[in-house]
Amino acid sequence: MAELVGNVLVGQSGGPTSVINASVAGIITEALNHECIEEVYGSLNGVLGILQEDLIDLAAQSQQQIRALKYTPGAALGTCRYKLKKQQDFERVLEVFKAHNIRYFFYIGGNDSQDTADKISKLAQQQGYELRVIGVPKTIDNDLSVTDHCPGYASAIKYIATSVREVACDNEAMGQGDLVSIVEVMGRSAGWLAAGAALAKRRDHPHDPPHIILLPEVPFNQEKVLEDIRRTLKREKFCQIVVAEGLVDADGNYVAADGSTDAFGHAQLGGAGDILADIIENGIPGVKVRVARPGLLQRCAAHAASKTDADEAFLAGEAAVEAAINGETDKMVTLVRGDSDQYKSETGLVPLSDVANSVKKLPREWINEDGISMNFQFLRYAQPLIQGEIAIPHDNGVPVFARLEKSRVDKVLPAYEV
Repeated sequence: MAELVGNVLVGQSGGPTSVINASVAGIITEALNHECIEEVYGSLNGVLGILQEDLIDLAAQSQQQIRALKYTPGAALGTCRYKLKKQQDFERVLEVFKAHNIRYFFYIGGNDSQDTADKISKLAQQQGYELRVIGVPKTIDNDLSVTDHCPGYASAIKYIATSVREVACDNEAMGQGDLVSIVEVMGRSAGWLAAGAALAKRRDHPHDPPHIILLPEVPFNQEKVLEDIRRTLKREKFCQIVVAEGLVDADGNYVAADGSTDAFGHAQLGGAGDILADIIENGIPGVKVRVARPGLLQRCAAHAASKTDADEAFLAGEAAVEAAINGETDKMVTLVRGDSDQYKSETGLVPLSDVANSVKKLPREWINEDGISMNFQFLRYAQPLIQGEIAIPHDNGVPVFARLEKSRVDKVLPAYEV
């Protein structure tokens, strides 16, 4: 296929991760290697930046700052949860692309973001505008259905497992058989993050914390959980619980949801730990219950990031550019696990339409029969992903992260109201 000459646009969407910027670095690095790519632009705040024609020149960034993106958390370009609601929004996106000769569009995000990219690509095809669109996966939830795992997930569970070990040391000092410690982690519809806490257990120490992991895949049974806690407190000085925010009851209803939804119709969750604490205090008199909610720390803890994760995020960005240059479009980059005993991954491609709005659940066969712990299949899957540490430069004792120069691209279109 003939080379397509024009400009690149990169956008980030949804919740950031500690390695999402490594994918941006991979895209920029690879794009600068191809003569058919004339300019490399970034969209500020995802599709919102496209609608408002807020673009910056990424090729003008120093190599030092591009390298620093590899270990910088958050979304350096800014992100959004804005949903393109009407046909006029999609038409505006194409107007901006045409005005700036955007021929390559790379969108880094999760399920909803890939759906947006797919719709933009289809409109370009309908209008006869030659555009190559490649999605780059991103989500700590690890719930994209067509990739072995998602960049961002490994670093999040490395942080969670590390935090659980650290809290366990504190609980060991304070507990006298009367302490229940709850850590509430993210995870709307799948228990991948909560399951990752199992990595805190030492090998061949089945009674290590976390003692109980409560997953969305296993309906919450109040009486069973209380009995599991009583059993643990008879054996240990404390009982450590990890609960996913997306915990559901036997009817499939969220245990903790405030009734509101985001722009994509997803329930706003949070508070499962507090609800569980009330249940325990009422059901087991005399116990002390503590609740910790790491919240955003799970997705931005670059100090605990996995080097494997960061390397794969960068690789996914590079692969996206290579695919587009080779004529691919309407695809998302995937991570494919090798068959050998020694962990190795490579990249693949799947149609964007196969990704959009689907959710990959944690396999039930990876959960032990007790419903509150993970078996060797999950550990074999997750352990290789968290390997390696990232060296982050420090100044006066604190990390130094990338700060992009926001060199704006001149606007050429009338303002657009969103």
